[in-house]
Amino acid sequence: MVTVELRSKTLNADGFVRDYRALDPVKHYLDNVLDHRHLNDVLPIRPTAEGMAEFLYNMFLQIIPELYAVEISETPKTNARYESSID
Repeated sequence: MVTVELRSKTLNADGFVRDYRALDPVKHYLDNVLDHRHLNDVLPIRPTAEGMAEFLYNMFLQIIPELYAVEISETPKTNARYESSID
C-alpha cells in the first residue's frame, strides 16, 4: 500500500490543502505502472520499500508541491516512510 500525505500552512478557498481529484495522476501511476507488475522491470531503482518511498516522493513532488511524505507498507506491520520538512 502507498500512502501520500500533503501538508500546508493554509487551506484553499474550498477548505482543502488540495482536492483529491488533483491526486488522480498518483492513482493512475500506481494502478497502471506499478500494480501487479514485477517492480524490478518497471522502476529505475532497486525496489526496496525505502527506495520506492523516496522515488515516489521525488516523482510526485513535481506535480504536488504540498506533498509532505510517502509511506510504503509492505505488510500490515512493516512500512517505510520518506518525508520532507516544511518551512
